[in-house]
Amino acid sequence: MPLLHRRVHRAAASAVALAAVSTLTFAGAADAAVDAGATARLPVSSAPLVQGLYQSAYSERNDTLWATASVGQPPAPVTGSRLVRIDPDTLEVEATYPVPLDTADGTVEAVYGIDVDDEHNTLWVTNSRNDSVAVYSQATGRHLATLPGVAHAREIVVDEKRDTVWTTAFGSGEIVAFDSRTFRETDRVAVEGSGPTGLTVNERTGAVYASDFTHDRIIQVSPRTGATRLIPTGDGPLSVALSPNGRTVYTADQGAGTMSVVDLRTGAVTASVPTGAGAKSLATDRRSGRVLVVDRLAPGVSVVDPRAGRVVERVATAALPNHVQVTGDGVAYVLDKSASGPAGEDLGMRIELGRGR
Repeated sequence: MPLLHRRVHRAAASAVALAAVSTLTFAGAADAAVDAGATARLPVSSAPLVQGLYQSAYSERNDTLWATASVGQPPAPVTGSRLVRIDPDTLEVEATYPVPLDTADGTVEAVYGIDVDDEHNTLWVTNSRNDSVAVYSQATGRHLATLPGVAHAREIVVDEKRDTVWTTAFGSGEIVAFDSRTFRETDRVAVEGSGPTGLTVNERTGAVYASDFTHDRIIQVSPRTGATRLIPTGDGPLSVALSPNGRTVYTADQGAGTMSVVDLRTGAVTASVPTGAGAKSLATDRRSGRVLVVDRLAPGVSVVDPRAGRVVERVATAALPNHVQVTGDGVAYVLDKSASGPAGEDLGMRIELGRGR
């Protein structure tokens, strides 16, 4: 999704140059709680993919990595957008699928956020600039439906257990739910004045958590009643993730360049871990409990041990890392927007996490 700039100027004025995939020294390193020798010891591979990468999602059913790509930053129009199917082991682009035009105004129905529904073999994406979400077939890449009325739809998450898809509507301060079988809207939770961005679901309980970028808090939605709970967190929370046991929530705080650790029982921030300027995306490794944070303006991935409250490893990336996701078997995929490939492509990275130490 288009970068939110409300506070990021406090973190850094511009991105640094392309970094090699090796030991990293980054701007602001002295401010981060990094263990001595916390350099990239993890197996890492990278490859040029396509231009305009945004987010990725892994399909266990199809053993496929899917990514969204859209070229054209506001206020410029989108000049191209597509879904990308990628080999998760080699990072080879296997196929790309075009997206349709918006029937209302003829603009490209550009794709940004993404998640997979392996139960129904579909892909759900956000069309942020068209105020809608869309559904595609994983089997063929065919466009199945566009669902309007989601103002600046940003992130999207599938709860397969409950046949429900949740998405954040940044433009209207809402969290919207759809039936993953019928594609019908089933719920709409509004929090006045909020700006929800990141999103995650507790697969065990069905509770929904959204980061409210506008008011530095987490919005928790009860799966039974739809009631909301507002929980304070760090400065400019753009992305959100849960601990493996669901008792702790983490936010990537773009304004502060930190990862906040929030106890869901008490609603208190128990730690604020400096990671790097422009913390943008994060994901939990469910096997080790560690959290990977993409730092957009201090290019790299911080591997955080939330119990210790420290960055224990740093992996260098290209100049503009944008998104990270971690599979159940401990592989992380990072997408960047550096256009540093030989033909101006953005890069994809594959990081083997092991089981932690």
